[in-house]
Amino acid sequence: MERDGPTDEALLAGLAAGDELAATAFVRRYQRRIFGLAVGMVGDPALAEEIAQEAFLRVWRHAAVYDARRGAVASWVLTITRNLAVDAIRMRRSVPVDPDDFARTALVSDDRSPEEAAVTADAAPGLRRALATLPPDQRRALVLAVVHGHSAAEVSEEEGIPLGTAKTRIRAGMAKLRTAWVGGQVTR
Repeated sequence: MERDGPTDEALLAGLAAGDELAATAFVRRYQRRIFGLAVGMVGDPALAEEIAQEAFLRVWRHAAVYDARRGAVASWVLTITRNLAVDAIRMRRSVPVDPDDFARTALVSDDRSPEEAAVTADAAPGLRRALATLPPDQRRALVLAVVHGHSAAEVSEEEGIPLGTAKTRIRAGMAKLRTAWVGGQVTR
């Protein structure tokens, strides 16, 4: 797609320098994409608007440190938006779910095709059995990281363990899960 006007990098540099015209052009260029990503993730237009505003604030605050060698402006901006949306989703969780309970239920998402849901439903008992073969500490760390999307630092904090231990439990749990669950079948 060919775009008229300055490049994203030029607009971002103008934003960093306090150029109001560059800031206006930047917001106009990205407002739909940022809002669209946010509303798609959180499903609430009012919350998505707050996320979009915060995303633009962060872009403005950090525009001077943007490094083009690390990726395109669009990727950087949308990553900021995605991270804010994920944080908002985590904050909205009304009822925390114990990782062991979640592992036992192996919930199936409604946004899959019937074929995908059937394959997942067929694989769920095998996955539950494979998870059950893990030591409880590794199982909790793995479910927190993979299912709940927690970082190793968050797993560390939630479990009250050192960061290195959290990383080791996640890695070891994943390795044991791969070994125990091959092609939907528990090999143990």
